[in-house]
Amino acid sequence: MKLMIIAIACIGFSCPCLFARQPIELSLQACVQIAVERNINMQTARIEHEKSGHQVGESLAALLPKVNINGGFQDNLSLPVTLLSGEFAGQPGTNIVLKIGSNYVTNATLDLNMALYNKTMLTALQIAKKMKVQKGLGVEKAAEELALEVSKIYFLSLTTARQIALVEENIVRSKQLSEIVKVWVDNGMGKQVDYDRVSVNLENLYTRRSNTETALEQQLNLLKYMLEIPLEERIILTDTAEMPLLIHAPEPINDFSSHIDIRMLESEKEINRMNQRMITAGYLPTLSLSGQYSQQGLRQNFGNYFQSNPENQWFASSYIGISLKIPVFDGMEKRSKSRQAKLDYIRSSLTLDNAKESFSVNYQNARNNYRNHQSNVQRQKQNIALAEKVYLETSLKYREGLATMSDLLQDEMGLNNAQANYLSALYNYKEAELSILSLNGEIRNLINQ
Repeated sequence: MKLMIIAIACIGFSCPCLFARQPIELSLQACVQIAVERNINMQTARIEHEKSGHQVGESLAALLPKVNINGGFQDNLSLPVTLLSGEFAGQPGTNIVLKIGSNYVTNATLDLNMALYNKTMLTALQIAKKMKVQKGLGVEKAAEELALEVSKIYFLSLTTARQIALVEENIVRSKQLSEIVKVWVDNGMGKQVDYDRVSVNLENLYTRRSNTETALEQQLNLLKYMLEIPLEERIILTDTAEMPLLIHAPEPINDFSSHIDIRMLESEKEINRMNQRMITAGYLPTLSLSGQYSQQGLRQNFGNYFQSNPENQWFASSYIGISLKIPVFDGMEKRSKSRQAKLDYIRSSLTLDNAKESFSVNYQNARNNYRNHQSNVQRQKQNIALAEKVYLETSLKYREGLATMSDLLQDEMGLNNAQANYLSALYNYKEAELSILSLNGEIRNLINQ
């Protein structure tokens, strides 16, 4: 048994890869869904939504009966006195000192209070329910915004990884050229300055690769942070930078009423309107119910306080009543509040109208950007193919002695620029697609599917 344990331990130490954590493979949709589930912003939005549900209960409680039980014990160390005219006792012209009350008093009371009609409280309950809906929309908005940000980081990481791959190809090509030039220099067929130029270009490529790898690591760390994944975990992005986000070209849209921002602004407008109604309801009368039942024990001696005898009696009392309150004058307080609420309503209406117009403009601009970046990607793709062709022809001419090293390095720089321009155009194209999805509301498909 010991030999088996030792053998297993040796295998473990010699092959640490057996115990290494497997990398986490993530598609774009998986990243979005994980972020929506775990991200701190989403948790905060859900907490606010849950809190609004308790606020509805708080507003409802104002309309429900309030029942309280009160009890008390009082030891009158010195009883109060009053003076009575002696005429009541047949002693005219004198005053009689009379003690009032008992030495020990015990009270037990049951109180009931309830609002029978209070328009302000009813409207406050409606506002609380509307606020809960508003907070629910806030959760949806937070999810869509998070999906957009995660998607941008995802595609930025993909294009950066693609850039590293292209730099690696350029390094391989430069190494091959460096080896050829080195052989020519050693054989006296080439110039040392040409070899030095290739070496400088190769070092520049190494530096670019290092910088790009650092940028990719930072982008992946940001993605892990947004997904609440530990930084020590390895992740692999399974989608490609060229994956289409839109199946068809975006169509013109005039109605953005289903967009989360518009729905939130409409909800805010309705809340402001209801708030104005709640303030105006303060002018209406209120009707409330109140009642009480009490028991009182009066004792002169504490020694027989808990004994059952005719002197230890409890005296009951009770009442029930209805109270009507009619506001008459409040110093113009409600009028001022009502005017403020009206201005809030007007402001929210203007904000809503402006948002609708802004969405129309932004969507049209997004469609234009989409078409522009789509054509840029195609042009830059063709440009890369052309740059590669030029570089290969110049490389062949250099080997035949018909082109200089400066010509070759210049064409290689043109190829590098074409590659960088393609990746830039590709990422801009992805951003344009995401902008379309965000404006037309289809970004939620990444969350719900």
